[in-house]
Amino acid sequence: MSDANALDETALSPYLEAHIPGFSGLRSIEKFKSGQSNPTYLVTAASGRYVLRAKPPGQLLKSAHQVDREFRVMAALAGTAVPVPRMLHLSGEATPIGRMFYVMEFLDGRIFWDPALPEASGAEERAAIYDAMNGTLAALHDVDIEAVGLADYGRPGNYFERQLARWTTQYRASETRAIADMDRLIAWLETHKPADDGLISLVHGDYRLDNLMFAHDKPIVQAVLDWELSTSGHPFADIAYQCMQWRLPHASGFRGLGGIDRRALGLPLEEDYVAAYCRRRGLTGIGDWTFFLAFSFFRLAAICQGVYKRALDGNASNPEKARTYGEAVKLLSHLAVELIDTEP
Repeated sequence: MSDANALDETALSPYLEAHIPGFSGLRSIEKFKSGQSNPTYLVTAASGRYVLRAKPPGQLLKSAHQVDREFRVMAALAGTAVPVPRMLHLSGEATPIGRMFYVMEFLDGRIFWDPALPEASGAEERAAIYDAMNGTLAALHDVDIEAVGLADYGRPGNYFERQLARWTTQYRASETRAIADMDRLIAWLETHKPADDGLISLVHGDYRLDNLMFAHDKPIVQAVLDWELSTSGHPFADIAYQCMQWRLPHASGFRGLGGIDRRALGLPLEEDYVAAYCRRRGLTGIGDWTFFLAFSFFRLAAICQGVYKRALDGNASNPEKARTYGEAVKLLSHLAVELIDTEP
């Protein structure tokens, strides 16, 4: 590796042997191509394969790239109904690579990058995969955060109020040009925040198909990955975020389900997916759905703007792809404005 994300294998090898029980004989470190936030690497050694996930190099936005939070939440979920990899080591900031990282076990499974699931055997398997994803999300939101030691994992108060403030700040800090739809969306969200209903759960923050690993031979979730945006907050944020992504055009970098004949493929309609989630959690339904969806568009747009800014600054995990995220901000905010314009 010759880019800014390259790791010094010579310096890292003795560190890993000293801090990970049983680790020996480092052979190679290969960066995964996927991922835009925290660079992730496949570590191959005589003792086996591991995954290393690090903060990106360079100047970072405040409160972003907290790999220690990812490590903490996955360690806390070990033994619950939410499948996660086994955590092996969390470093401090002073490391051989010059930044914080953690190491977890390597799991061998399937990751589906296209939500239309073209590689599935048929409609029945597609339906089962989506049902497993739905069940895992419900299980996540049913985790007793106090029992697993995560009672202090998020801040108190109205989740959407503080999230809107956080991501508005992040967006403004990485803003590179004025986007009228983003300005209008932020203003609409500020005046349409629902009252705090007291619901609280562990929230993944980026719950989508390609952040789940499935078993090779069964439609079973083997691991939930990429917990960087996790917190304790409102459970409806996760399911709205997932459904928001499916509204995006399939023929785009987001690979949504827009324009796809879901029934023909065996994929659930949005209302059916939400209803299944509500049944699993004993809920009668979800009000303020437009707000939750619009907020999801906004937050993803803010994230994309941060990725784009890092690309301009030379700090992106995948620079070539990251530069396309500038146009994604425009698409997301435009779709959100179209959504809120349907409100009476």
